[in-house]
Amino acid sequence: MPSLRNNLVQIAAVNAAEMLDRCRSALALLDPDLRLSWLNAAWQERFANAPGFIGQLDPGNPAIVAAAGRARIEQRTVILREVGIDTGHDAPWLADLCFSPLADGGVLLEAQPAQVTAGQASPALSESLRGLAHEVKNPLAGVRGAAQLLSRRVEAASLRELADLIIDESDRLTALVDRLLHAGVKARLARTNIHQVLERVAALVEAEPDAPRVQRDYDPSLPAIRADRDRLHQLLLNLLRNAIEAHARQITLRTRLEFGTRLNERLRRAVLRVEVVDDGRGVPADLRDSIFLPLVSGRADGSGLGLALAREIAIEHGAELSHSSRPGVTVFCLRLPLEASP
Repeated sequence: MPSLRNNLVQIAAVNAAEMLDRCRSALALLDPDLRLSWLNAAWQERFANAPGFIGQLDPGNPAIVAAAGRARIEQRTVILREVGIDTGHDAPWLADLCFSPLADGGVLLEAQPAQVTAGQASPALSESLRGLAHEVKNPLAGVRGAAQLLSRRVEAASLRELADLIIDESDRLTALVDRLLHAGVKARLARTNIHQVLERVAALVEAEPDAPRVQRDYDPSLPAIRADRDRLHQLLLNLLRNAIEAHARQITLRTRLEFGTRLNERLRRAVLRVEVVDDGRGVPADLRDSIFLPLVSGRADGSGLGLALAREIAIEHGAELSHSSRPGVTVFCLRLPLEASP
């Protein structure tokens, strides 16, 4: 959402209307008088009757006009959560609205389904991921084939180990893509050692050129949990990838038991806490409330899907994913329920 604002100048240079029209999110451009001057295809599909003035989205809610005005006057992104919008259909649409100021005095408005609660999946995210999945499968097959050829031709054991790592990751990602292409597929929960998953993720990061230093701070007494190993792997890899993209030079992986914790509105005797701590530049202040939403990124070239996917996987596991950040210390904290072994 804010990343679109940051790149608006570049987008305008390559036919802004065409680029924005392809977005799956409902987007609208507001003129300085807060009238809707342009709507993308997703917006037109969502709304039966497009209003002329932003206040007509919900005439009884003055917060919408106020938020758009604040974004324009204060030149900052303003987010409204769980707003009931009249789309002209039978029932109001519960949506999150993001208002981003534009250089010409107007405002870019993005509307997405309201951020989900525990136990629910994000339809907007799932649709975005399924769209990307089709584009990923063929390159993955090519990467796997190249790694197989490399494994057969190199003699050094260390190089064969890296080639095998590429093959294993290609297989894991292919399986993940296949499951994303089939909506409604539930996570396959099985007995999982969290440290084995963390070590696999750490090995992938450490194999990269100019990789940050990865430190381990594990509690070896932690019990196994019920989890989908592949999806949990993807969640943690996304968190480490986010740290690398924030220019972290050191990442700490920490595991602990946490006692007397409320998780998803239930008081738990104990939960398993996994922390990914990095020394990067931190989460930008204007993104801290929206960092887990699809299409939100602190980088001009970011997709805004990595952390959104991580949060969706956490929800599938009945877990909670949160963050705290200041320059030099960013912590993403995953709290997983402890269940009896299957």
